[in-house]
Parts: sequence; structure tokens; C-alpha cells
Amino acid sequence: MKIIQSIIIFTLFLSLAACSKKENPKEHLVEIYKIALDSIMEKDKELSSDMKYIAIDMKNFDELTKQDKSEILSYFKEKYKVEVIDMSLDELKEKGLFNSNTMSLDGVLLRIKKVDYKPFNNVLFEGSKYRSGKGSTVVETKIHFKDGEWKVKESKETQKS
Repeated sequence: MKIIQSIIIFTLFLSLAACSKKENPKEHLVEIYKIALDSIMEKDKELSSDMKYIAIDMKNFDELTKQDKSEILSYFKEKYKVEVIDMSLDELKEKGLFNSNTMSLDGVLLRIKKVDYKPFNNVLFEGSKYRSGKGSTVVETKIHFKDGEWKVKESKETQKS
């Protein structure tokens, strides 16, 4: 009977040890940001129709280096086969990339408004995809580390116009 108890306790210990494996999200920021931005990009595909570019507003990506940001831009350029730039809405307007006739962008603007590091290898992002005042969506995405990789656990639109 003691052998069975010992086996059960040992198995329980191993299970708890495996569950407590922590992965530091801050060591994988480029991968996590790519996943978060891509989850936003996948929402409301109509906003992406006939887009000429993707603008990603990286002004508040304080934890990322210039090289990290460049890697993210390259990833989106390769995946979506359009020009990808780091610009805010105001910068897009200044550069003439906002169509004043249609009151819209000829591309899409992705923004991350909030990043919240949660327990148990979870990172919560709140971001948006913008095409015009009447064509945008706000997305909340939870990313977690599971089976040796970072992936979307949940992604939902919280506001749409």
C-alpha cells in the first residue's frame, strides 16, 4: 500500500512541477507582438480588402528595440505582400496616406493600446485595426505559452464601427 501511495505522490509532484514551468514573456516579445498584431489583422477582413499598405503604430512599443520593430515590420511585409510602415494616424495624414475624399486610409493601421502580463504565461493585448472613422475594430487578445510555443488563447472583437 505504501508503494502505491508513494507512486501517487510522486506522480502528483511531477504534474505540479510540469504545470509550474514558467516562460518569461519579456524574453519573447517579438514573437508575442507578431502573434498579437496578426490576431488583430485577422479580424474584420473586409477592412483589409484592397489595402495598399499596413501601418503599425509602434510609438508605445517601449520594450522593443529598433531591430525588434524591424523584424515585426518584415514579418508583415512577407506575410501580406504589401508595404509595411511604422506610422501613427497623424503621420499617415501628414504623408498624404489618408484619402480626404473618402475619409479613409488606402491601407490599415494596427495599434496596440494596452499590454498586460498575467500569471501562468498569459499576456493580454488590447489593440485596434483602423481603416476609417466608420471602418475600425477594437480587439482583445490573450496569448499564452502552451506546448512549447506562444499562441492565441482567445481573441475577440470588443468594439466595431
